[in-house]
Amino acid sequence: MTRILGGAKKPRRTQEQRSSEMRTRLLDATIDCLVEFGYAGTTTPRVAERAGVTRGAQVHHFGSKNDLVVAAISHLAQRRTEAAMQEIGRIKAGPDPIATVLDFLWELHQGPLFIAAMELWVAGRTDPVLAAAAGKVEPFVNNAVLMALAQYVPDEVTRRDARDFVYTAMDALRGILVSSFIDSDPERAHRRWQRATVHLREAAKVSLPGIRLVD
Repeated sequence: MTRILGGAKKPRRTQEQRSSEMRTRLLDATIDCLVEFGYAGTTTPRVAERAGVTRGAQVHHFGSKNDLVVAAISHLAQRRTEAAMQEIGRIKAGPDPIATVLDFLWELHQGPLFIAAMELWVAGRTDPVLAAAAGKVEPFVNNAVLMALAQYVPDEVTRRDARDFVYTAMDALRGILVSSFIDSDPERAHRRWQRATVHLREAAKVSLPGIRLVD
């Protein structure tokens, strides 16, 4: 009987597993290209090159740029949802839950995932297919944000007024970050957000009278 040295042989991946891994590589590469080249500069040859696969393999999984980008919208939403759950673990909860919420939102919107999402949202303005795909997944991302925050302020984020506060804060933050794309000062967006948080905290005193605020 032949003995296999070095332990048992690793099981071979199934065709389904190889196909899933290939799709993930292509979708991750699409997000990378959106960040580096923008939506207009994200081409299928570039995605294939970034993923390290042949054009034939790319076409086999996604026949067109539109197919690729629509799939990337869902993939990006999943990654943003996972990022929300991971980021909340890095935020230190203090005695002021509003400060926790605002700090969490700032950190969550840093990095390439938000930039990729913005590229797709802007492209969706003139592409109803992209707009519809983004519209389907965005509520799931927003729900993940609320679920993450509920770990620290469970009595508040379930209230409608508190949810509206979080959405308003995200709207303000996203507007600041979009305008910062053409700003040569990398710190200005953070300063503008800190200024906005002063007004958001004042709004919280009115809309969330039961929540604890530390002046």
